Amino acid sequence: MGWKRFAGALAGLALGYVFAAITDPGLAWAQPASKPAPKPAVAATSAAAPQLATPDLDAWLDGFMPYALRRADVAGAVVVVVKDGQVLTQKGYGFADVTRRKPVDPETTLFRPGSISKLFTWTAVMQQVEAGKLDLDADVNRYLDFKIPPYEGRPITLRNLMTHTAGFEEHLKSLFVRNASGLVPLDRFERENLPRRIFPPGQTPAYSNYGAALAGYIVQRVSGEPFEAYVERHIFAPLGMTHASFRQPLPDALAADMSQGYRLGSGPAQYFEFVNPPPAGALSASGGDIARFMIAHLDEGRFEAAQILKPETVAAMHATAFRSTPALNGMTLGFFEADRNGHRVIEHGGDLGFFHSDLYLVLDQKVGLFVSLNSAGVGASDLALRSALYREFMDRYFPAPYVQPPRPASAVADAARITGFYELSRRGQTTVTAALRLAEQMKVTADAKGDIAIPLLDALTGSPHRTWREIAPMVWQEAGGVSKLAAVVRDGRVVALTTDDLPAAAVLQPVPAGLRQSWLLPALAASILVLALTALTWPVAALVRWRYRATYPLSRAAGWLDRSTRAAAVMTLAAVAGWLVVLVYAGSDPSRANPSLDPAMRLMQFLALVAAGLSLGAVANLVLVWRDGTRSWWAKLAGLLIVAALALVFWVELVIRLFSPSLNY
Repeated sequence: MGWKRFAGALAGLALGYVFAAITDPGLAWAQPASKPAPKPAVAATSAAAPQLATPDLDAWLDGFMPYALRRADVAGAVVVVVKDGQVLTQKGYGFADVTRRKPVDPETTLFRPGSISKLFTWTAVMQQVEAGKLDLDADVNRYLDFKIPPYEGRPITLRNLMTHTAGFEEHLKSLFVRNASGLVPLDRFERENLPRRIFPPGQTPAYSNYGAALAGYIVQRVSGEPFEAYVERHIFAPLGMTHASFRQPLPDALAADMSQGYRLGSGPAQYFEFVNPPPAGALSASGGDIARFMIAHLDEGRFEAAQILKPETVAAMHATAFRSTPALNGMTLGFFEADRNGHRVIEHGGDLGFFHSDLYLVLDQKVGLFVSLNSAGVGASDLALRSALYREFMDRYFPAPYVQPPRPASAVADAARITGFYELSRRGQTTVTAALRLAEQMKVTADAKGDIAIPLLDALTGSPHRTWREIAPMVWQEAGGVSKLAAVVRDGRVVALTTDDLPAAAVLQPVPAGLRQSWLLPALAASILVLALTALTWPVAALVRWRYRATYPLSRAAGWLDRSTRAAAVMTLAAVAGWLVVLVYAGSDPSRANPSLDPAMRLMQFLALVAAGLSLGAVANLVLVWRDGTRSWWAKLAGLLIVAALALVFWVELVIRLFSPSLNY
């Protein structure tokens, strides 16, 4: 949730949909607040903009949504817009159940808004801050019944959790399960699935479902109420949210109103997705209930007679709490900044496998927009649909002149400083999922004018090919659009890139030289080819000898070393193929990333270790061949290539942690 769709798409483009979208595997994150759209030199002025009122809004949505759903192959959707404490419109489109032809009812049909659930968790945290039970800047161990070790001597705070700067690496295992029997209590999940920390706290944003769930567990402990019950009593009930629940399975009174989820609207209905840590993404809610929550946040914590947060608490929650760089949007306490057209906007998105949602609050206009889809749709169409809806909504009702500042004199030099390969800070780094680091890399290129391009980012966001033009030192803006990108520079070195195309809860970091795709993937492919030929010639040579009744040409000792070499090639290929099968299998359905995969992973580790042991025979065979004056140069070269191929594959297996003793990924 949170970034599942994005992360999954990234791996998919590079590795055949490895660990599907989160794509955010992992629960998905908010999607880009602004998407590229060619603009005229001057956009419409606010004086020419239609008034944001129900008649125009309904007509515009009715023209936009039905066509968009058909094009994306999405079964149904809900759209809600609020302003000044009132619902301007809440509309259902398509079907909640295609087979039964049951339409979406915006007031009663439940959708799964994924990581938008976290906004309720953060709201609960702030309620407990108001109650004096929590301190945002205290060590979270004060509130826990287990210990989170310090990193570089520094503890985690709730402020770190709310800005996704606790430094946790990505955790995927058992986030989704197919059946309620696979759910575990929140306290057990937090103890058993503690990820390692790979960044100092407060420094590098790396979106974390575990961190959000940890905050929910802290609320549970200090309030003395189970998390699901706490939210029902302190948020849902005051706001009149009668069609909302974190409970899994849903209560009988709500289950009949739950929309089906679909991969494609034209395909079969899928299963209900159980989310193991509820505070991270287990919410089911109708559009009408989400409207009440948006109004409360837009109106200083108040909805009608209910006050769920004090005005000063809401102001603190909506204020900027972290920025990677002053030039771009940052994080509030739980929301992502998504300012557009000169307006102050905060947002959050959420994606499960089958439901995809976005929530935007235009704070200075007291306007809220919520959209949720019950289908993944074709390709990245759910991303394109949601982002286009937000972009066109803002450009229609709150337009601003388009300006592309001239390039500064530093454009060419600055572009040269940032070219290369980058990876997301939200990643597995010390576990077996570090294998995805080979696939999830974005290449930044530059032309002679200093304009840069990031093709993979365009593909992931459903954008046409774009160039980015420098508008200030180390800050770029897409040509013909409003999205920005900036470099984070420390001690004169570029340590990260951050862009409006990604939520502020992650940055792009330079890939270490030893893991760069530019050389590693070709070298790895060549090594696999060498090992495949080595393995293939083993049975071929045996068949030739049998056909011509020839004797084995090597001595007993040399023969054993030769067989060890070929066996090492076979076992290495088996381990590599096995890992690919495991990753693709899990990627096709994130609920498969669970302990049932552990035996297969242990088997792949065993095969790789056996291959490593047999590789010692290949090294000994190489020494023997090179010392034997009767052997041809071809035999010597072949032996050298085989050992080099085995060594490269083994080194890659080490650096991507395929031998990790822990399967807590």
